[in-house]
Amino acid sequence: MKVTVKAHAKLNLTLDIIGKRDDDYHLLESVMQSVSLHDLVTVRKVGGSEITVSTSDESIADDQSNIAYRAAEAFFEATGIPRTGIEIKIKKNIPTGAGMAGGSADGAAVIIAMNEIFETGLDTERMCDIGGEVGADIPFCISGGTMMARGTGSILAPLPDMPDCWFVIAKPECSVSTAEAYRAVDRHGDNFAHPDSETMCEDICSQDIAAIARGLCNVFEQVLDLPDVASIRQVMLDAGALGACMTGSGSAVFGIFTDKDAADDCVSLLERSYDDVFSAQPVSCGCETDL
Repeated sequence: MKVTVKAHAKLNLTLDIIGKRDDDYHLLESVMQSVSLHDLVTVRKVGGSEITVSTSDESIADDQSNIAYRAAEAFFEATGIPRTGIEIKIKKNIPTGAGMAGGSADGAAVIIAMNEIFETGLDTERMCDIGGEVGADIPFCISGGTMMARGTGSILAPLPDMPDCWFVIAKPECSVSTAEAYRAVDRHGDNFAHPDSETMCEDICSQDIAAIARGLCNVFEQVLDLPDVASIRQVMLDAGALGACMTGSGSAVFGIFTDKDAADDCVSLLERSYDDVFSAQPVSCGCETDL
C-alpha cells in the first residue's frame, strides 16, 4: 500500500521571540499561514524493517538525519507498531534553507501517510504530539491553515482562513542556519521592533488584507545581515505588493498581492535575478491526501 501527500509550505506573517525557557529553547509568537506551494511525499509499505528515504534534491541527506526518516521512527515508537519496511520518496518543490518549513512539511506528511497505511486512526492532536517530538514546526504542518503559534511553535490556535490573495515568494542563493538566527537574536538583546501578533489575528478575523500586509513583521529579518532580503522586498513593493517580509529564519521573502497580474509581473521581474521564485495562494490545510 502507498499514500501520496501534498505537503504544503509555511509562511510566517509575524514572528516574534518573546523569551527563553530554562533549557534555552526560545519562546515565540507567530501567525503562520499554509500556502499552495508543496512537496509531494509518497510513503509505501514494503517488506523487511528498513526505512529508506529518497528525494529529488541531491543536496538533502537521505539517511537517519532526514526529518522524514525521524518522523517514521517516531510514529513506530509512539504507536507501538513493530518496525516495518517503509519507503519514502519526496519530490521537492519547497526550497531548502528558506524558512518555509519544507523539511517539517515532509515529516508531517510521513506521519499522516503512515496513519493511513497502518489504519491507526490517530486524530490530529495525537499526530501533532508525535510530530512535536521530531520538530517544532511539524505540528503546524500537520494542522495547517491559518494559526497563531506559541511556545516553541507547537501550541496552536486556529484562526479564520486568510482572505484571498497571491503570495510572491523568492529565495536568494544564501541560506540561514536556524541556530545562527537564534544566536543573532540573543546578541541583539531586545533591540528590535516586535510584531503585533494580536492585531494581526484581529485583522485576519476582519478579513482586512491591507491591514494584514501592513502588519507583516519578523524579528529575524531585523537581526540578520542579508542584503538580498532587502533587495527582494523592495522589488516586491515597487511591483505593487501591499507588504513584504522574510519568513521564518530566512532567507525566503514573500509579498502579498491582491492583483494576480501584478503578482505574475513581479514573478517575472524576480526570475531575472533569482532561481527560486514562486507564486502561491493561501490554503486551509497543512497536508492533503485525497490526490
